[in-house]
Amino acid sequence: MRVGIGYDAHRFASGRKLILGGIELPFGEGLSGHSDADVLVHAIMDALLGAAGLPDIGFHFPPEDPRYDGASSIDLLAHVNKLVIRAGFSISNVDATVIAERPKIAPFLDGMRRAISGSLEIGPANIGIKATTNEGMGFIGRGEGIGTIAVAMLTERTGE
Repeated sequence: MRVGIGYDAHRFASGRKLILGGIELPFGEGLSGHSDADVLVHAIMDALLGAAGLPDIGFHFPPEDPRYDGASSIDLLAHVNKLVIRAGFSISNVDATVIAERPKIAPFLDGMRRAISGSLEIGPANIGIKATTNEGMGFIGRGEGIGTIAVAMLTERTGE
């Protein structure tokens, strides 16, 4: 078994859609970033890549590469899944915590779980997503953005 940890954070930006966990949330602002800035999916990708012993998402999807300008992170996650499989691993489970003062994301967790599990080709029961606040502390606590921490567990593929 192999375990990886991922983290990502982005500030809010006007004029963008808020994409989190591969779905659009109804909110007045999105997140600033080169792709769709999906902090949840970005943290999961780094956790998976780290567990597989592969370079991080900045290596695979460099921000200076125009191909990834506005890219769908949930599509990039499907590519990371292929990299993990090529490296000889299967995804056992992913667990993530989204840290945000706003918006409230609890009503959207099932949709996020389904979108992520579809890209990873594993059951939604293998995807844990929780939400918490930063209790008013730091940039997240001041409502300036969203952060996420994720953990992924991989097992070696055998007999394939």
